[in-house]
Amino acid sequence: FNCEAAHCNFRLREKESDRDEDFVKDLCNALCVPLHIAHFETKHHAREKQISIEMAARELRYNWFAEIKETAGVSAIAIAHHKDDSAETILLNLIRGTGINGLCGIRPKNGDIIRPLLCVSRKEITEYLHRIKQEYITDSTNLQDDYTRNKIRLHLLPLMEKINPSVREALASTGKHLSQAACIYNKSMEEGKKRVSVKDGIRIGNLLREPSPCALLFEILHPLGFNPSQTEDIFRSLEGQPGKQFTSKEWRVIKDRELLYIEKSEERGDIPPFKLAMEERIVSSGFIIPHDKCSACLDADKLSQPLTIRRCRQGDTFVPFGMKGTKRVSDYMTDKKFSLRQKEQQWVLCNGEDIVWLIGERMDNRYRVVDTTRRMLLVSLS
Repeated sequence: FNCEAAHCNFRLREKESDRDEDFVKDLCNALCVPLHIAHFETKHHAREKQISIEMAARELRYNWFAEIKETAGVSAIAIAHHKDDSAETILLNLIRGTGINGLCGIRPKNGDIIRPLLCVSRKEITEYLHRIKQEYITDSTNLQDDYTRNKIRLHLLPLMEKINPSVREALASTGKHLSQAACIYNKSMEEGKKRVSVKDGIRIGNLLREPSPCALLFEILHPLGFNPSQTEDIFRSLEGQPGKQFTSKEWRVIKDRELLYIEKSEERGDIPPFKLAMEERIVSSGFIIPHDKCSACLDADKLSQPLTIRRCRQGDTFVPFGMKGTKRVSDYMTDKKFSLRQKEQQWVLCNGEDIVWLIGERMDNRYRVVDTTRRMLLVSLS
């Protein structure tokens, strides 16, 4: 193989980080291996993204590796994970709580990423280096138990080895078996997602007919930042009243009557997602008033103030066309079986404080065209 090396300096260990970089430079020069080096402001990236130092370092290096692959034209990115790393990952995910995929360990291949050393242990690697008299450097932070992974490496695994000296091999074997089972599980989950998913979210009835509805819900919501506890809360809400909301960092789930709406948690803007066309006309005997929901015919002489558009507010009232009494807009929408999402997205056209049209739905009876109307304002969605 023609190989090129890549070294990340995360600027986390001051002089030790520079020592590691110099060692890699000397080794690559001796072996005539082309070397790529990057310096990262890891702590700044972690603060900016509001993630852990470990996660920031991972994100930075994998993004950089992908860039090198493109610029250097290499066919694969080989990462130095070994058998012990995979055992630690299985235990780490088990402790944190995970689905079946988290218990498979580290994958030997994931897209362009390959891990050729997963079949050998840390001990086997160091023994080989001693045998060929090759110097190596140990990251001092690997010997500190500040991180959860290090606690597993330094304390938990040695304790488990007292019970089973081959625990690392046992964990690797278990991960391999679970990886095969996960292939069947993932295929089943993907088929289930197709059966329950619609454009705006999940059909509740279809989900509840699935063999493992809670597991399927977890697989849909986990990539959106919802943890297992939240997923269970959402699942329990399916039999309850509509209107409950759940949020992750970037997404929102809304429980409605028949749907679980899934949408980005974005600020509701004040700019409507539509345009209104307005045309004033003199009422003539041959004019036919349109009765579709996309237009409203208003008595222009009753419009005493400039028309404005806004979202519905709590406590809004109007007189629905064809009726005499005032009705709360919220009650009207409930009677019409509006979903919570539809209620949030309902806009109104106002004459001062009066609602003259529930846009796209129903106009106010007080502003209708009558026999005595001379001037009419035709407002249409465009």
